[in-house]
Amino acid sequence: MHHDFDACYRAVVSRDPRFDGRFFTGVTSTGIYCRPICPARTPARRNVRFFACAAAAQEAGFRACRRCRPERSPDVPGWNDRAELVSRALSLIADGVVDDQGVTGLARGLAVSERHLHRLFVAELGAGPLAVARTQRAQRARLLLDEDLSVTDVALLAGYTSIRQFNASMRAAYGATPTELRRSSVVAAPPPRGLTLRLPANPPLDADALLGFLAARALPGVEEVDGGRYRRILPGDGVVEVALGTAGAQLRVRLAAGADLAGIVRSVRDLCDLDADPAAIGEVLGADPILAPLVAARPGLRVPGAVDRFACAVRAVLGQQVSVAGATTLAARLVRRHGVPLAAPDGGLTHRFPPPATLAEADLSGLGITGTRIRALRALARAVTDGALVLDGGADPADVAADLRALPGFGPWTAGYIALRALRDPDALPAGDLGLRRALAARGGDDSVAGLAGRAERWRPWRAYAALHLWAAQAAPRQTAVGA
Repeated sequence: MHHDFDACYRAVVSRDPRFDGRFFTGVTSTGIYCRPICPARTPARRNVRFFACAAAAQEAGFRACRRCRPERSPDVPGWNDRAELVSRALSLIADGVVDDQGVTGLARGLAVSERHLHRLFVAELGAGPLAVARTQRAQRARLLLDEDLSVTDVALLAGYTSIRQFNASMRAAYGATPTELRRSSVVAAPPPRGLTLRLPANPPLDADALLGFLAARALPGVEEVDGGRYRRILPGDGVVEVALGTAGAQLRVRLAAGADLAGIVRSVRDLCDLDADPAAIGEVLGADPILAPLVAARPGLRVPGAVDRFACAVRAVLGQQVSVAGATTLAARLVRRHGVPLAAPDGGLTHRFPPPATLAEADLSGLGITGTRIRALRALARAVTDGALVLDGGADPADVAADLRALPGFGPWTAGYIALRALRDPDALPAGDLGLRRALAARGGDDSVAGLAGRAERWRPWRAYAALHLWAAQAAPRQTAVGA
C-alpha cells in the first residue's frame, strides 16, 4: 500500500486504526516517522514519505515518533496496550479481585490509577470496571441459585456482603429477587438482562441501512434482526444484542462462563463499523460526481463487518451467483444440518454456527449447494482448521485475499467480499461485481470490469464504502452479485 501516495495520505488524514501497521509515515520537516494513527498534526503532503516498515523509515534517516511510538504498531506483539490492559483487568475481575480488593486493588495490581483504568474501560467497553464486576457477580449468583444452596449461602459464595445488597443487585440484573428467580426456574427462568454497554460512534451513523443489510443476510438460527435490534449467538451459548442509533450502539451481552468481553465488544464495533470517520470518507468519495449525490443522501453509511469471520466467509461462498434470499435459504439448510443446537433456544436463535473442523468433513450433499461450492467450502474449512488461512484482524487483508484466491472456487469477487466484511479492509472492492457495474452504468459510468476498476482508483483508500453506496443505490431488488 505504501506505493500509493494518495491512498496513504488520505488514511493518515483519517487516522483510521485499520491502517495501523500497514505503512509508516516519514515527515521530512521534522525527521521523524509515525504510525497512520499518530495524534500529531497532519503534515503537509510535500513533507511526507511512506514506507512499508519501520526499518525502512529508520534506514532512510528518520527517527521514531515519541507520541505514537511506532515500535507499538500491530506487527509487534503487545501493540494494543489499551485492549491488552482491559483484557487483563477482565481476567482479574473474573478471578474475584474486585470482590476482595475493590477497584482500587484492581488498579494497583495493574500498576495504573483508578481514574486511568476507568477511562480505558469506558473507551473499550462503554462501562466502568465496577459495573462489569457487579454484572459478573450477579451472573455467578444466578448460576448458584440453581444449586441446592440456601439464598444466604449463595449471596456469600457470590461475594455479596449482605442479603439486602444481594436482593438489590439481582433485581437490577434480572428484574426479580433471588427467591423469585429460584421459584421461576422450576418452570422457565426469565432471561438474564446481562451487561449493557454504550459504544459511541463518529456521527452520523445510518442505523437503518446497517440493520437492513444485516437483516437481509442474517444466518437463520444463528443471528436475527428483530424490532430494530441485531441479535446473535456467541460461543458458549451467550447472546449479544445490539440496538443502533445515530450516536452509536447500545450493546447488551449475556455472557457464558469464561467469555471474552473485550473481544465481543471489539467484534461488535467492527460489525457496526463504529470507528469509521464519515467526514474523511465523504470528503474523498464526494469528490467523484457519480458518488457525490449518493454520499450526500447517506452520509453515515457504514461497511457491515462480522462477529464470526469464518461464518461470513462461508456465507460469501454460498452467495456466489445467487440472490440474497437464495443464499439465506442455503445457509439455513447448512445450519439446521450441521449447526450445534442450543440447549435452550432464545427466540429465533436456535443454533451455533458449525465450526471449521465440522464443515471440513461434513456431508453437504442434498442441500442445494453446487459441487463447485461444496469443494470451495471444504477447502475453506480445512485451510482455517489447519491454520493455513487466518481470518483474524491481525493479518494483512491483501495477503489473506491472495490466500483465498489460491483456494478452489475462490475468485476475485469472493475474496474481495470477504476482505470487505470479514477482514474489515476499507479499501476492498469485489472485483467485477455485477451490482456495482449496473449502479455505475445507471449514473453514466463505464460498466465494464476495467471501467469500474479504473474509476475506483479515485476512491482509494475507501473503495469498500464506495461499494456500499453503489449497492444501496441500486434499485433492482434481485441482484445476484450481492447475494452474500
